[in-house]
Amino acid sequence: MTGFAAYLVFFLIVALTYSIVVMGLNIQWGYTGLFNAGVVGFFAIGAYGTAILVGPDRAHLIGGFGLPFPLAVLGGMALCALAALIVGLATLRLREEYLAIATFGIAISIQLVALNFDSLTGGAQGLVGLPRPLFGLFDSPASYNLFYLGVVAVMAGLVYWALEKAVRSPWGRLLKAVREDETAARSLGRNPARVRLEVFVLGCVLMGLAGGLYVGFIGYVSPLDFLPILTFQIWAMLIVGGSGNNRGAIVGAVGVWALWAMSGLAISRYLPVAYQSQGGAIQVILIGLLIVLTLIFRPRGLIGEAESVSKHAD
Repeated sequence: MTGFAAYLVFFLIVALTYSIVVMGLNIQWGYTGLFNAGVVGFFAIGAYGTAILVGPDRAHLIGGFGLPFPLAVLGGMALCALAALIVGLATLRLREEYLAIATFGIAISIQLVALNFDSLTGGAQGLVGLPRPLFGLFDSPASYNLFYLGVVAVMAGLVYWALEKAVRSPWGRLLKAVREDETAARSLGRNPARVRLEVFVLGCVLMGLAGGLYVGFIGYVSPLDFLPILTFQIWAMLIVGGSGNNRGAIVGAVGVWALWAMSGLAISRYLPVAYQSQGGAIQVILIGLLIVLTLIFRPRGLIGEAESVSKHAD
């Protein structure tokens, strides 16, 4: 496999992993109107939960249960569900910017716990030497990465299929009703608070799934993987791709990650070494510019939400 092909496989694995996170955010914001600014926190819970459950036993660390990778990922998703349930019960009565501030603060708290709870998370050093599922069956890292790309693509496809089924069902129409007019939904005998909690937990579980897949590929987890900038990237992917549309979520994830990766490569190659640390800000500026251009020329994103009109309308 050539160097370009190997990098393309790596790029697609990361992009499709992030697409699962974006679809989780899309079900929250795009379909229900929940402003979750703590995406990276739930991504971290899924990653650390999987790492602790799948990792080897270490005398100085809590955990290291050595579970099979699928069970560890399910365990990480269960931890995300529990955390989302607790956070949701505490914050979902808040609205708009207040909910955003609360979830952002929770994400920062989770990152600080990961950084300082050394006996559980490894602290700033992280958890290293995590087993990669079925790695020993392949004769080279390149062939393994191709296999893992297939795994991530299948998982992203299953998430897309399941969410499409869900949002086209009566439950999906209820989500849009809560988003558009919560009072009207309540007048029809629905419970908007319960719907918001269900959607918040579901979206966070998908973020936890992506965190587990990320750990399985990298074989390492560190607090530096979960800085607030990742939440900015995920939101940019959803805005550019188009909220309220799962295809847009996938397209946005691939497109924005491509811009981020290519700009980082250009900075490392063409910017003098003395300026490369400051040059990282160029990536953020480019993503911000892309968001502005999208909002000006494609306010609904590249693939925005499809208009739905009742068949009984004239």
